[in-house]
Amino acid sequence: MSAVPTTAPGRTGAVVPVLASAGITVALMQTLVIPVIPELPRLLNASAGATAWAITATLLAAAVATPIMGRLGDMYGKRRMLLISIGLLIAGSIVAALSSSLIPLVVGRALQGFAAGVIPLGISIMRDELPSDRLGTATAQMSASLGVGGALGLPAAALLAENLSWHALFWVSAGLGIVIFGLVLRFVPESTVRSGGRFDVLGGVGLSVGLISLLLAISQGADWGWTSAPTLGLFALAVATIVMWGWWERRTSEPLVDLRTTARPQVLLTNLASMVFGFAMFAMSLVVPQLLQMPKATGFGLGQSMLASGLVMGPSGLIMLITAPLSAKLSAARGPKITLMLGAIVVATGYGVGSVFMGSVWEIVLVSLLIGAGIGLAYGAMPALIMSAVPVSETAAANSFNTLMRSIGTSVSSAVAGVILAQLTINLGTYTLPSENGFRVVLITGAAAALVALAIAACIPT
Repeated sequence: MSAVPTTAPGRTGAVVPVLASAGITVALMQTLVIPVIPELPRLLNASAGATAWAITATLLAAAVATPIMGRLGDMYGKRRMLLISIGLLIAGSIVAALSSSLIPLVVGRALQGFAAGVIPLGISIMRDELPSDRLGTATAQMSASLGVGGALGLPAAALLAENLSWHALFWVSAGLGIVIFGLVLRFVPESTVRSGGRFDVLGGVGLSVGLISLLLAISQGADWGWTSAPTLGLFALAVATIVMWGWWERRTSEPLVDLRTTARPQVLLTNLASMVFGFAMFAMSLVVPQLLQMPKATGFGLGQSMLASGLVMGPSGLIMLITAPLSAKLSAARGPKITLMLGAIVVATGYGVGSVFMGSVWEIVLVSLLIGAGIGLAYGAMPALIMSAVPVSETAAANSFNTLMRSIGTSVSSAVAGVILAQLTINLGTYTLPSENGFRVVLITGAAAALVALAIAACIPT
């Protein structure tokens, strides 16, 4: 059951849009630097492999921050941790905006990544503060903001990068962060629902080491070689550390993640479905921009600019916002399990259509709208499934772990898609480019992942 709302009536109406805006702002950081990645080696006087850390650092920091901020929110106050997260985003944006070399930029991007706990913290605040008749729609919108921000970030970042200095990307994100910080201070109350207790430092360190090892091996494996000593060593370290971490979490009295709660069938299967769904979602973000910008001389590329391709992706973010309330209504009527399954079917259909029809811009728009609608339905159902199976005092930690599962799925998706596109190539003059079959295989893989998520969701107990 939800906690009794404590928000003053005059402020209740602002809580949802403020928290959803905070989620979208944080999610924007995922795609913020994508338009300038090809130019970063020249701008920073560094190798392409080194500048890839501008994305990797954000990914690793987000993986570490999400479960830790969730647990700290449950213990010491969700609004407090929300403000700290937004403060880190502002600090990281300013550091990156002032940078002119690689290391400060990577530090700034890592600080931006530490803000990733905003979305699960926001969902948890909604559970504590909103009446039950508004909770479903609000949490669906907050959960969908993860995809919305990523989709809307591409055209916004491309527009800024093409017309202003690349530093403007970070000054704008700092400005957005300051505005959101002020709105949270004004409209979002501190919840009285707290678990108290002592923070599990050893559990936090163990999970951080395990996640960083795993995601670093996944994100760098293609460059280092999947059978190279560093890659295999990191995978081995990740497995060993996570096993030891699980052993510790089962035995400590105040764990970072309550694995007994996480092992409940409804929570476990929802998290597994979320991870596979994260895989399916990110395939679109990888394929569509490349396909749109591929030269027309390839015979299948559409020859669009980065800004044009970003604008094509933009509607998928808007459709996620539109379908989030629909997801909540469907979950209220038929249950969130049915909503999650329907979302998986829509995403699989979108990828299936895309594998056949990808020869024009309007076809790509249609495919991205289908996939975006499915993601909006599914992401809206996930918090409802999680919150109905965990105590109120563990809401932030449980939602954070669910968000982490999605992030792991997107990381694996990036690695798998990279391997596929690197293996299936064509030669265009002196350049080696992904082939049409390569893109088609990635799209079919995304459809298969969505169908796997459907099968897992079907097993979730009601």
